[in-house]
Amino acid sequence: MKLKLEEADIEKIVDSVVYQLASLLRQNSKSDDSELMDVKGLAEYLKVKESWVYEKIHTKKIPFVKAGRFPRFRKKHIDKWLANPYSAASRAYRPLKKEGEDI
Repeated sequence: MKLKLEEADIEKIVDSVVYQLASLLRQNSKSDDSELMDVKGLAEYLKVKESWVYEKIHTKKIPFVKAGRFPRFRKKHIDKWLANPYSAASRAYRPLKKEGEDI
């Protein structure tokens, strides 16, 4: 059995799929921006060894925050750091602030 679709029907299907995908992408991009990663998550994100991440923390050459005694990394700060890893502003340790506060 062959089914023939009119061009208008195909456009409606495409528009519906694009709308649904765009909605999902917007939701993901908002949550990803302030996502907090641990050392393992950052190592996976950067595709490096965890020991490399710990070295960068020790020498304060990568932006991080502390949650208690645990280092955490905001994705938006890591992305900025990746754009310019030699910037003095991107190397500072920042204390973890309350939810909703921008650091």
